[in-house]
Amino acid sequence: MKRRAFITLLGGAAAAWPLAARAQQSARLPTIGFLGANTPSAQSQWTAAFERRLRELGWIERRNVAIEYRWAESRFERSPEIIAEFIRLKVDVIITHGTVNVVAAKAATSVIPIVFASAADPVGNNLVAGLARPGGNVTGLSAQIPDLAGKRLELLREIIPGLRRLAIMVNGGNPAAMQDLPEVQAIAGPLGLEVITRDVRRAEDIAPAFESLKGRVEALYVPPDPLSNRVRFNTLALSARLPTMHGTREQVDAGGLMSYGSNQTNLFRRAGDYVDKILRGAKPGDIPVEQPTKFDLILNLTAAKLLGLEIPPTLLARADEVIE
Repeated sequence: MKRRAFITLLGGAAAAWPLAARAQQSARLPTIGFLGANTPSAQSQWTAAFERRLRELGWIERRNVAIEYRWAESRFERSPEIIAEFIRLKVDVIITHGTVNVVAAKAATSVIPIVFASAADPVGNNLVAGLARPGGNVTGLSAQIPDLAGKRLELLREIIPGLRRLAIMVNGGNPAAMQDLPEVQAIAGPLGLEVITRDVRRAEDIAPAFESLKGRVEALYVPPDPLSNRVRFNTLALSARLPTMHGTREQVDAGGLMSYGSNQTNLFRRAGDYVDKILRGAKPGDIPVEQPTKFDLILNLTAAKLLGLEIPPTLLARADEVIE
């Protein structure tokens, strides 16, 4: 081969190599497996907050990171199947929320890092070894769900001073919600509250549960749960003339009376920081589990008017947001 031809060939190969390398690299972006507990529309604000935080930290979807979204749609029996798919896809980190989903992820892999955007009592539910040093491959943000039961009952009694009969509608298939139940019952006893419990695990359980409560209770306590059908749930509550106390503001947006709890949108935003650290090489077991520092009181004046309730001015003044 002539010297000039050889140099031309070598130069062409050298020029082509970076292109091939770049093409090979772009074929495998760092990948996040995102398992939502409900539907895309039901948690659109949470997802948007997570994506926005990633962009702020330099992670642009389809440019230098890929996100595989999957949705359990409140059918948690599907969660192990979705996690198994993430494992087959060889995602670099799994992000999810809700104790059921985190348990499913932890049972399926001890290698892939797992970040929970919101989970109740991570230590008590054996998700992590400790808050300061989670250990293993799991870390994230605690929702502190059981600790808030007393405050929620206190707020409910401010609106209904003569409250004596309370219903708790709980998803028995959700460990976090079931953890909240004994806490509410323990507090209700000394307050002189009679408590009736209804187990609601599927959408078709909601209407019969409300029908069975008509005329029997004066208010409804709803433990935080990623069940969808929020609008239908609260429409039935208003029809049954039942004031509701929820754990997340999204239920109040959908027609519930009031909520008190951690800001879920903010938790999902902060989860972006965890994913960023892991994608940059941090080990999940070394990243402390954080707890919420602020809890929001949200009131729905439209629901109050439909129920014939007057919100005390002192409670209105303390609300973080009033929906009219």
